[in-house]
Amino acid sequence: MKARWHNTTLAESDEWIELEGNIYFPPDKVRHEFLRPGNTTTTCPWKGIARYYDVVVDGEVNPDAAWYYPEPKSEAREIRNYIAFWKGIEVDE
Repeated sequence: MKARWHNTTLAESDEWIELEGNIYFPPDKVRHEFLRPGNTTTTCPWKGIARYYDVVVDGEVNPDAAWYYPEPKSEAREIRNYIAFWKGIEVDE
């Protein structure tokens, strides 16, 4: 599975977790040099509090285009620190 934006691979892994239609990549399979911590958080009733990253490629910013759960609730513990993408980022095999 790969995540790409502007012809740049942001994440690539043979192992991932699919949850609610989103692909979560292991944190060590994500190129963190393209992620900038954001200030946004959201709350999921069963997963907990998500934190967001802006994705930055060649100076172009895609705000809040990646998210993760640093301290998920017990029902979602398998995605702890795994990173998912959206907002125009292609995720496919």
